[in-house]
Amino acid sequence: MAATGKKSVLFICLGNICRSPIAEAVFRKMATDAGVVDKWRIDSAATSNYEIGNPPDHRGQACMKSHGVPMQHASRKVTNDDFMSFEYILCMDESNLSELNRRANLVKNVPAKIELLGSYDPQKKLIIKDPYYGSDEDFEKVYDQCARCCKAFLENNS
Repeated sequence: MAATGKKSVLFICLGNICRSPIAEAVFRKMATDAGVVDKWRIDSAATSNYEIGNPPDHRGQACMKSHGVPMQHASRKVTNDDFMSFEYILCMDESNLSELNRRANLVKNVPAKIELLGSYDPQKKLIIKDPYYGSDEDFEKVYDQCARCCKAFLENNS
């Protein structure tokens, strides 16, 4: 973390194929557009093993494409090292938060700040709901929430 001189953020959801890769892609695009992407280490991961190695959900990819946001990711599970190497670990819902806090308690002296991405939402919507069993409209809602939250997060950390 401090050794690289970069800020770092890890976005987390259950499977790392819907919400967290959308947040990662949105944040990366915003940081790129702001000219600060090279000052950041940006990634996303899952709390579960369900989708390891899989690409983002095709509906999320289509949503990102429609907004001109590049997206390239393969699902991975959060590691103990992530808790030590990322400054911020931002998750989507209470279940993610509970699992991350449980895992962090198994790692000594975790420097990462673990919180809900929705805590940055100017519209005060704390939870970013999983769109997996939903419609294209649900992916649009995730995109909109992630865009608001990532914008506020980037502004708070620039």
